Amino acid sequence: MFTISATEWVGYLASLVLMISFLMKNINTLRTVNSIGAILFVVYGIMLVTSWPIIITNVFILGINIYYLAKHFRNN
Repeated sequence: MFTISATEWVGYLASLVLMISFLMKNINTLRTVNSIGAILFVVYGIMLVTSWPIIITNVFILGINIYYLAKHFRNN
């Protein structure tokens, strides 16, 4: 019937985590959950036999999230 590969599962999970992150009211929680989604998308991009557009975009998003989270925790 329906066969879903491990790669597809990672892609679906990454999408779900990313969508959940946008439901967060607290910006730090949003950035943390969004970072997990970005990491999953990087893994997904690697599993697709290196999809550079997916990898580059999500490494950039992850970097921005880490920057702002570090800035927030450094100021508190």
